[in-house]
Amino acid sequence: MRFTPDPDAEDLRAVVRAFLDRHLPVDAVFAELRGDRGWDPDVWRRFAAEIGAVALDVPEDLGGAGAGVRELAVVAEELGRVPSRLPWFSTAVLGVGVLTACGDAPDLLPDLLSGAATATLAHLEDPSGWDAGAVATLAVPGADGWWVTGTKTLVVEGATADLLLVVARAGAELGLFAVHAVADGLTRTPLETLDPNRPLARVDLARVPARRIGVGRDAGDLVARVLDRAVVALAAEQLGGAAAALDAAVAYAGERLQFGRPIGTFQAIKHRCADMAVQVEAARSAVAWAVACAAEDPAELPAAVAAAAMTCGQAYRYVAAENIQVHGGIGFTWEHPAHLHFRRAATDAVLFGDRDAHRERLLTAIGL
Repeated sequence: MRFTPDPDAEDLRAVVRAFLDRHLPVDAVFAELRGDRGWDPDVWRRFAAEIGAVALDVPEDLGGAGAGVRELAVVAEELGRVPSRLPWFSTAVLGVGVLTACGDAPDLLPDLLSGAATATLAHLEDPSGWDAGAVATLAVPGADGWWVTGTKTLVVEGATADLLLVVARAGAELGLFAVHAVADGLTRTPLETLDPNRPLARVDLARVPARRIGVGRDAGDLVARVLDRAVVALAAEQLGGAAAALDAAVAYAGERLQFGRPIGTFQAIKHRCADMAVQVEAARSAVAWAVACAAEDPAELPAAVAAAAMTCGQAYRYVAAENIQVHGGIGFTWEHPAHLHFRRAATDAVLFGDRDAHRERLLTAIGL
C-alpha cells in the first residue's frame, strides 16, 4: 500500500485551500454562525461546481470526476481547518456516497453535484450507534411508490437537506428510500449541538411518500460501507482541525509576550505544544493508514477505520482544548476562533459511535 501523498491530490489540496482562504476567512465562518441557513449558497455552488468537491469520487459515467478516497480525504482535511457550515460532509460523503453505491438513481445526482441541492443520510435510531438489526422505521408499498414511517436521530444537516436517504425495513429486508424535503408527513426538528456549524436534527416520518433506491442490494451492507467511508473522511477532517489548532497555538505562543519574552520560550508552553504535535502526527498516521486501506486493501479497512476514529477523535479534542489553554483568557471568548475547533471536536464525537464502540470494533477486527 502507498502511504505517501499523491501529487495530484496535493495539487487539489492547494486549490481547495486557496478557495477556502479566499471565500471562508474567520469572519465568514462567524457570519455562518449568525445566519439562518448558515452557509452562503453562492460559495457552496462554486465549491461544488467549480472546484468539483462534491463529484470527486463519483464515476465519470455518473457525471463525476472519477477520483478516489485519497482526493476525498484531502478535501475533508482542508475543510477541517476551517470549521465551516458548508454542507459538504452531508452531501458529498453521505448523500452522494449512498447514491453512488446504489447505482440505480442517477437522476438524483446532477443537482447534488452542481451544488443546486443538498442531501444527507438518515440511518440512526439509537444514538449509541448504527445497528442494522435494530431498524424500526417501516416502509410499505403503495400504488405509486412507498410510504415510510419512523424516526431518525442525529441526522447531519437533517433540518436543511433537500434530499434525505432513509434506511427503513421493507418486509423482511432493509431498504433505502429517497425522501424529498417537501414531502407530506415529514417533520424535521433541529437538535441542540455544541457546534452550530455542524447541525444535527431529529427526523420524524409519518407515512411519508418515498422512492426506493438500491433495489436488489443489501441495504445494511451498503450503508455499513458508506459509513466506513464517512468515518475515514471524518478522521481526515479531524486531522485538519487538529493541525489548524496546533498552528494557531504555536503562532500565538511566538507572538504573545509575558515578562518581556514570548510565552513560547517558557517550558510549560513548550511541553503543551510538543504534546499537541505528537497527537497531530498520530492522527496523520492513522488517516494515512485508513485512506490507504480504503483505496487498496478493503480487508484491512475495518481495523483501520476503528483506529482512525479513535486516534483522530482523541487528537482533535485534545489539541482543540490545549489551543484554548495556550491562548489563555482570549481563547475562552466568543470573539476568538479557538472555540470553533473545540465545538466541532465535541460534536463530531457523537456522529458514528463513541470511543468504546470503535475500540470494540478494532479488537474484533484484529481477532481479540
